[in-house]
Amino acid sequence: MPRLFILCLLSGLLMAQQPAPTQPSTQTTTEAETPQQQEIAKFITTLQQVLVPVMVYDRRRSNFVNGLQPDQFRLFDNDKEQNLSSVDVTYTPISLVVAIQANSRAEKILPQVNRIGAMLKPIILGDQGEAAVVAFDSRIRVVQPFTSDADLITKAVKSIQPGSTSSRLVDAVEESIRLLNHRDKNRRHLLLVIGEGRDYGSEARTRETLQFLQLSSVTAYWVDMSHILGTLTQAAPDPRPDTLPPAMHPMPGGVPATPTTVMQTYGTDGSSAEFLPLMEEIFRDVTNVFRHTVAELYTKGTGGNQFTFATQRGLESAIQEISDQLHSQYLITYTPNNKEEGGFHHITVQVIDRDYKCQTKPGYYMSTKFN
Repeated sequence: MPRLFILCLLSGLLMAQQPAPTQPSTQTTTEAETPQQQEIAKFITTLQQVLVPVMVYDRRRSNFVNGLQPDQFRLFDNDKEQNLSSVDVTYTPISLVVAIQANSRAEKILPQVNRIGAMLKPIILGDQGEAAVVAFDSRIRVVQPFTSDADLITKAVKSIQPGSTSSRLVDAVEESIRLLNHRDKNRRHLLLVIGEGRDYGSEARTRETLQFLQLSSVTAYWVDMSHILGTLTQAAPDPRPDTLPPAMHPMPGGVPATPTTVMQTYGTDGSSAEFLPLMEEIFRDVTNVFRHTVAELYTKGTGGNQFTFATQRGLESAIQEISDQLHSQYLITYTPNNKEEGGFHHITVQVIDRDYKCQTKPGYYMSTKFN
């Protein structure tokens, strides 16, 4: 017993001489953050300029307005007028990621999607553009890294085959942003998603990925296959499908069928005014209001657009419409003079002395957490 007592005493003395364990620092949470959160933090900290894509329509919203000069634009950030660094009125080379849903649910549509690869280079990318192709189901696969070779782009899109039942849509968007962030910053960074508007199984959060899109100056376009998938999978399809375009439907209450009223009744016009409260709500994380409409959130949140299709021709028309919009878009760059203001920054764009309608992203979120 005395020997045991001596051993315990010596052990206690040795332990007392060991340095106390270092307590984890409360000044940083970097190790606890995901790689995506760290990347978002980096962009918020180093944000110097905001890139704003702008579509300008005539007052009836029926035609694009081209040929405007830089000094005709005014931009307001949280109601504070900004000095514009540049207004690009020419066609800027494009870096595009095409993210294609390739799960088992999309199996019947993939043959249609496989045929649009040849359209991307001549219609959207032009002579100086480049594209990468990503396929997603339960995996995120870079089928083709960035290339300007039209044949490689076409081959990559044709090679995509259906996989598992999952559809990690938000994770695919996140990976697409990372790919674009390694391209030349002087190029336009675009994301084209061909898939449903809902997510099935992603690890990334919808809100943080939207923030990542905005701070990376990526504009998202969506060709939504949800409608056609619903038609193909429903138990008793309508024997007389509605093939009429929205403009040929009767308007309620004798409302005239102008482009504006048709969009307001049967679709969305891209206006940020109605969308702004929802943007602020999701950034405050009050409610995950867009958990089932990721496509709407990401397109409207970045100044892009969403399209649907029901036939091969409809899919090709959507690609053509995206090209027309990109070739009629103005790119405004500015350094915010109110960067110290935390929270959501609302952006509005006007054309001086003209009753034109400007469509752009509603704004961006500036966190003070990392400043």
